[in-house]
Amino acid sequence: MNCPICEIKLKSTILHNVEVDYCSHCLGLWFEKDELRWAKDEKDKDLKWLDNDLWEDEKKFKINKEIRLCPEDRIPLYEVEYGDSKIKVDVCNICQGVWLDRGEFKHIIDYLKKKKNYEILNNYSKNIFRELTEIVSGPETLQEEVLDFLIILKLLNYKLSAQQPRIAKLISDIPK
Repeated sequence: MNCPICEIKLKSTILHNVEVDYCSHCLGLWFEKDELRWAKDEKDKDLKWLDNDLWEDEKKFKINKEIRLCPEDRIPLYEVEYGDSKIKVDVCNICQGVWLDRGEFKHIIDYLKKKKNYEILNNYSKNIFRELTEIVSGPETLQEEVLDFLIILKLLNYKLSAQQPRIAKLISDIPK
């Protein structure tokens, strides 16, 4: 496989327990299907429940200004924003691989950390309901969906304890 930018052969490496391909010249990363999610989940377990379906809305796909070819399929990659961030990633709609330019993985993690904090405090009930629904019908296994739900509960407990220590103390003092 060749780099979509430099056209040199990609090398393999391990990024957060996931084997990915990278360009030794531009330091871009190629993630095959699901590898970006796996690497993100390994990088920060508290982000596991935050997933972005890059292929959800094909109307958002734009051909990149520079023609970049998929390392696997050798067809043009589409440019799409990662979730509601301003981070533009390149995706292949055939193999569902994702190309990240240098530093974009870190930007995605930083964006997700900010989103996690906002979502836990401001959209708690919506996220709890969504994760409960995914336990029954989610894209991941039942065990993974239950773990995602428990992560949300754990994060909310941490936030509540830090921001409302009196309420957290009252809750912890309730007889079991």
